[in-house]
Amino acid sequence: MGILGLHLISLLCLIPSLMCQVTEFVSIDCGGTSNYTDQSTGLAWIPDTEITGQEKSAEVENPKGNLLRYQRRRDFPTDGKKYCYTLSTEKRRRYLVRATFLYGSSTNETTYPKFQLYLDATKWSTVTIQDASRVYSKEMIIRAPSDSIDVCLCCATTGSPFISTLELRPLNLSMYANDYEDEFYLKVAARVNFGALIKEAIRYPDDPYDRIWDSDLDKRPNYLVGVAPGTVRINTTKNINTNTREYPPVKVMQTAVVGTQNRLTYRLNLEDFPANARAYAFFAEIEDLGVNETRKFKMEQPYIPDYSNAVVNIAENANGSYTLYEPSYMNVTLDFVLSFSFVKTRDSTQGPLLNAMEINKYVQIAMKTDWQEVTILHALRSIPTGSNRLDEAGDPCVPVPWEWVTCSSTEPPRWNLLTFLSSELSHKNLNGEIPSELKNMERLEELWLDGNSLNGPIPDLSNLVNLKILNVENNSLSGVIPSELLTGHVLFHYEGNPGLKRGKKHKIHSALILGTSIGALVLLFLLFSGSLLLLRYIRHKASRQRNDEKGTSQRTSTKHSTAYTISRGGTFMDEGVAYYIPLNDIEEATKNFTQNIGKGSFGPVYYGKMKDGKEVAVKIMADSSSHGNKQFATEVSLLSRIHHRNLVPLIGYCEDEQQCMLVYEYMHNGTLRDHIHGAPLSPYNSANRKHLDWLARLSIAEDAAKGLEYLHTGCNPSIIHRDVKTSNILLDINMRAKVSDFGLSRQTEEDLTHISSVARGTVGYLDPEYYANQQLTDKSDVYSFGVVLLELISGRKPVSTEEYGTDWNIVHWARSLIRKGDVISMIDPSLSENAKIESVWRIAEVAIQCVEQHGASRPRMQEIILAIQDSVKIEKGNEKITSGSSRAQSSRKTLLTSFLDVESPDLSTGCLVPSAR
Repeated sequence: MGILGLHLISLLCLIPSLMCQVTEFVSIDCGGTSNYTDQSTGLAWIPDTEITGQEKSAEVENPKGNLLRYQRRRDFPTDGKKYCYTLSTEKRRRYLVRATFLYGSSTNETTYPKFQLYLDATKWSTVTIQDASRVYSKEMIIRAPSDSIDVCLCCATTGSPFISTLELRPLNLSMYANDYEDEFYLKVAARVNFGALIKEAIRYPDDPYDRIWDSDLDKRPNYLVGVAPGTVRINTTKNINTNTREYPPVKVMQTAVVGTQNRLTYRLNLEDFPANARAYAFFAEIEDLGVNETRKFKMEQPYIPDYSNAVVNIAENANGSYTLYEPSYMNVTLDFVLSFSFVKTRDSTQGPLLNAMEINKYVQIAMKTDWQEVTILHALRSIPTGSNRLDEAGDPCVPVPWEWVTCSSTEPPRWNLLTFLSSELSHKNLNGEIPSELKNMERLEELWLDGNSLNGPIPDLSNLVNLKILNVENNSLSGVIPSELLTGHVLFHYEGNPGLKRGKKHKIHSALILGTSIGALVLLFLLFSGSLLLLRYIRHKASRQRNDEKGTSQRTSTKHSTAYTISRGGTFMDEGVAYYIPLNDIEEATKNFTQNIGKGSFGPVYYGKMKDGKEVAVKIMADSSSHGNKQFATEVSLLSRIHHRNLVPLIGYCEDEQQCMLVYEYMHNGTLRDHIHGAPLSPYNSANRKHLDWLARLSIAEDAAKGLEYLHTGCNPSIIHRDVKTSNILLDINMRAKVSDFGLSRQTEEDLTHISSVARGTVGYLDPEYYANQQLTDKSDVYSFGVVLLELISGRKPVSTEEYGTDWNIVHWARSLIRKGDVISMIDPSLSENAKIESVWRIAEVAIQCVEQHGASRPRMQEIILAIQDSVKIEKGNEKITSGSSRAQSSRKTLLTSFLDVESPDLSTGCLVPSAR
């Protein structure tokens, strides 16, 4: 048995172009014998001649026209195995994968083939040949889960599996983005060009992504029947503006059907339905309507309340004629027979119009075999062998297990590797070295490799804590036997390896003695230092108690006010929640408050230097009202109890009769706002302002997100900041970010309703849901942080009528660009040449999720951190992006939810709840 491993390199093109798309296309003529260029499309095709063994290339009788790619087909045995093609992909990029099947007529056969088609472990389709002269095309749209995918054929019930062509087409970054792509692929159910001029489909080069747009003149059974009387076909030669999210070809949009008798109706069979689907309609006004003429219509069938009541006015929706408008239903339940109709409204002079439509079925992604065990498998396959038993492709368990593998029915499936390693590798003519990856199989109990021709040393197997038997007899192994195999815990058989040697028993090395001595000295030093610190703390506490007893003789105020208390009752001093710093010490440190370094919601901030040389930032509370006192109490109470590397540490406080002050560690590089926008009082407004490249911005975003995540999940009760913004993200001397300004923060309790009379925060960052109903949750911080992410991408301010016009804020502006897939226009010009677009896109995705209208649709801070880490890995070129970041959080929405405006699906049962846009 043989396999095809076509590891075809595909380069990422960030800006769509015709030439770039062509160089990335993968077009395989299955059964072909040579390379060639298709004359009708100009695309280059390659044969799958790497297949050997029982698979055979068969000549097709009555091939489709003169197309070379249908002259032959690749046949596979009917033997219960699977046969796979491996295609190289770029992880997280979207692709169209297409397989076609032309059997050809035969007078000698009474039945035609019926078999299964899989993409990785996911069932793609049942290929059922009913007409030998018809080309059956199967298309799947995916976001690549790894650096390769397997297309497999198996499980024939009649005839034998075969395939004619296999194609891989990379897509533009915005195309086919949907909420569910971490859990579902999109299987193309229909893609129709209405008003087509000819029966042939439109594809490349008219469609630069080589999608196939079937003509509505096709006469296949049950394809577009039930056409309403008065339906006419129209076309134009004028250019159509198709610069939208899905980029349909201009040639398709230049034709349409119109219901001259007020109605358009069609019926269409959908394979593998009823199911949940993503449906797009494409409308472009291609008739020159008069001044008093209008075209308005509604979708009457299928009836979806919110959308069937909406009026389609193409010229208005698309901002003019000859411009595309593409309304979508991102998750709608459709029947096997789809009946749809558009009906003219009473105030319209023209009947409904339709240029094209596309329907894709959601196919749940099946879990592949546990990746750790697959890693071991690939290591074993790298061992040269005299037989071909290890030479099988695809997933070892799904859809059918390999001949020599027994699999479980768990999710994900697991193969019985232990049994395999215990009995299957003895006397199998293996040669080469023992794979070091075996050390990862901690549950391995027996390993039998005897009677082969293995050479080289025995790898480190110290991680195999459960190993009881290791048999490597009669090989050609060499080197020193690992000491852990000679301890008696493992029954170790190694006879017949003349090159293997037992290690010598060495005396205790002098370096070990020296290291032990140094360790003892370090331990004694730490104990001594700890004793000194404890003594200092006891003396300091006694000194504070004496200062309390002296009353007003050593400071201008009486004992600290008891007008506000922390959660357990009592004053700050009673509670000992923070270190009190006398006013005269603060005045001396700040030189009587001469160096103003900023202003926060709490009040002005001054630079200071304490007697011990520690640099500090002193906040003076400007508000002396009870609300201001409450802010002061909140910040002292919170910051004296919480400690995190990404939260600005509170050193102490001063509570005078006239003023309240907070003393923080000084952040040498100011605020994030200083470096993005500048600030009037900031020393970083001009010459000192640092350019933040994309990686620096991602690092700052990750630090700040971790600080907020600690407040939300690491504190008990959790803490909501309520004023997250770039001016409250400070940067230390190493440009590490720390969240500050907790004056508006509040704790959450299990029985707290989170209802307050006034929504507090900063314009441009304020959660609209919180503003509307005063219901405060940690998702309000998430919204504000989403605005911060948009600032990091764009370098723009959150609110500006000059920059955004009628949109007036960054959220509306960014949403309108992302709905078009135009992330490039969002990027700060200083970053455009030095940041990978896919990395920026990943942050744009999560930022748009953060600023969802409804808090329940927003991600948690932990998910945001994972997205930022993904972006960092993309930017650094590390392909090992967090694999569990999406699968583990399947209940959340994953992409462009503000644009799509749909509710999150419940994926816990593997089903989608219908919704639409």
